[in-house]
Amino acid sequence: MTRRKKTRSLADKVQIRTGKRKDFKKWRHENPDQVTSTTRFTQKKRQQRKLQAARRMARQEQGQPIAIHPERAGDDTPERKDD
Repeated sequence: MTRRKKTRSLADKVQIRTGKRKDFKKWRHENPDQVTSTTRFTQKKRQQRKLQAARRMARQEQGQPIAIHPERAGDDTPERKDD
């Protein structure tokens, strides 16, 4: 097996990469039923979402309750003045 010569030019690499990426995007668009995430990725994301939700709940419980409309706290029906 022969070794490839190292090159400093990025032009060749970019052309090859975009060509492959275009081909893959086209294939993925044509075959949506065959494209799925790996189980490891989905498990990782599910775990991250659980952690995020737990942290959010902890922050909500830590915070102070704020009375947004304290003057209307007991009123269910707002008063209308028709003069």
